[in-house]
Amino acid sequence: MDSTNSLAIENKWDKIHANSSRNQAAKILVKNRFLLPKQGKALDLASGLGANALLLAEHGLDTHAWDISSVALKKLQLFALKKHLNLSTKQVVIKANSLPKNTFDVIIITRFLDRSLTNGIMESLKMGGLLFYQTYVRDKIDSNGPNNPNFLLARNELLRLFQPLTLVSYRENNLIGALEFGERNEALYIGQKPKKIL
Repeated sequence: MDSTNSLAIENKWDKIHANSSRNQAAKILVKNRFLLPKQGKALDLASGLGANALLLAEHGLDTHAWDISSVALKKLQLFALKKHLNLSTKQVVIKANSLPKNTFDVIIITRFLDRSLTNGIMESLKMGGLLFYQTYVRDKIDSNGPNNPNFLLARNELLRLFQPLTLVSYRENNLIGALEFGERNEALYIGQKPKKIL
């Protein structure tokens, strides 16, 4: 991604976040909070206003929130300071080589999809580290989220992208059954990086 394109994306998200209020942490994280380690280092990747980062910091993890939007990160940092939470922010154009290897015990990604980051994300997890991922699917029941198929998951795609991880939990209801019930529009995934075999 060139710097002109990066600046355009940054400006787009700065405008969105300037008028946004904090949203709720992702369902995949809220419903599975009991899986989080008691201590360790966590990354909220493409954090936006950082609802996931706040939950991770409240849990006691050394939490890092990365995003392209300086506006979102400033709002998050101010809120974290008021709450006395251990949370640091970093404005970054997220690329595979910007992810440090074997660093994080937990990575959470929601409503962000860049398939070129897959290997970098897995390499950035420590052995035994957990990946929580929740984002939009192509078989949506409404127009929430992006319409560009480049930013939408194909059926079971997260399972294929992160196949080297050990599957902990997966949910993708798609267009099956009574559409007014259940998790729709998004796939919810948890995977664990295998521990080294002795």
